[in-house]
Amino acid sequence: MHRSIKFALSFCVLHSSFCISLSVRAADIIDVSNFEDSAQHFREVIQPERAIQMLSDQKHYSSEQIREIAGNILVYQHANGGWPKDYDMLAILTPEQRAAVLARRDSKSSTFDNNSTHTQVTYLAKAYCLTGDTALRNACLRGICYILSAQYPIGGWPQSWPDPKGYAPRLTLNDGVMVGNLRVLRHIVDRTGGFLWVDDALREQARKAYEKGEGCLLDAQIRTSDGRLTGWAQQYHEHTLKPAQARKFEYPGTSGEDTPEVMQYLMEIENPSPRIIVAVRAAAAWLDAAKITGIRIEEFKIPYYETVRHKGDFDRRVVNDPAAPAIWARIYDINTGNPVFANRDGSRKDSLAELELDRRVGYHWYGYWPANVMEKEYPAWLKKHGLTP
Repeated sequence: MHRSIKFALSFCVLHSSFCISLSVRAADIIDVSNFEDSAQHFREVIQPERAIQMLSDQKHYSSEQIREIAGNILVYQHANGGWPKDYDMLAILTPEQRAAVLARRDSKSSTFDNNSTHTQVTYLAKAYCLTGDTALRNACLRGICYILSAQYPIGGWPQSWPDPKGYAPRLTLNDGVMVGNLRVLRHIVDRTGGFLWVDDALREQARKAYEKGEGCLLDAQIRTSDGRLTGWAQQYHEHTLKPAQARKFEYPGTSGEDTPEVMQYLMEIENPSPRIIVAVRAAAAWLDAAKITGIRIEEFKIPYYETVRHKGDFDRRVVNDPAAPAIWARIYDINTGNPVFANRDGSRKDSLAELELDRRVGYHWYGYWPANVMEKEYPAWLKKHGLTP
């Protein structure tokens, strides 16, 4: 069972120390790029269930406006310590928008989906170090305790908590859930990334959660029927740790998007264990074997449309191109190694062209996610640790 949020938050508030207040300089600007995932959904995805929708003339804070952005983050935080997804943390809210967001404070829709919660926690930690504003520290502590409370006994995290619905209870790697939370915990343990001020008692909680989570991540690496390690799936069953289906069109499979993200996380570890080295090398070998050559994905203009969840004026198609760089599928069948495609109703297809428009344009079935990892980061990691290709 999860520890209670009430206990965790009380513990955090009572066991904290202050960070040295620093003046905000140009060099101290906090990276906001990790908010872009949710911000893009705020701009482009139709979600009537959201508290607010983006205005056609919505204004935005610049990245230099740290206090204002941090203030926005406080407005969006739920009472349980987590955050909702698919809002723009840099959007300047009107009084009406602010009131609508605050009215959802007691919502149980807190989530890690689309790089939510761990991104806000990280920003607040850094903002507190720059401003000394204890409101930011306390909000950050509530977020840390939300992460600790939401962790499964097996070591991973659901997509949403404490009231996950549908596929949200699945242990999730997709959209930065697993590695995002683990990075926060690692920073706390290592006293880096703005978390120097966290006290020893909370740091010890973070250490235990971090070790359990990292072990789970390694256990989740998919093996073939003959025992060969490959990559990672987007979601897993929270009790069995077997690759699991999420939305109807997201079949269980090895992920060309999430595997390089896990590799990046593991390669950040300064002194990797033999098990981590084996995991990274196996994932690189799988990605090399899974790359697709001779094609590219082309976007082309069509009349404006609105589907169930998307709107736009473009379509996508596969184009043969011998000069195109290697590309990867989002999901590969674990047994056959073939790319997997599906419509919203779950009907499985063999190609992008067979999908309905909503799924062709509303989901990235192909991408270059592993390119930089395979071309630069992985070779550099091998060299750093004296390993042969």
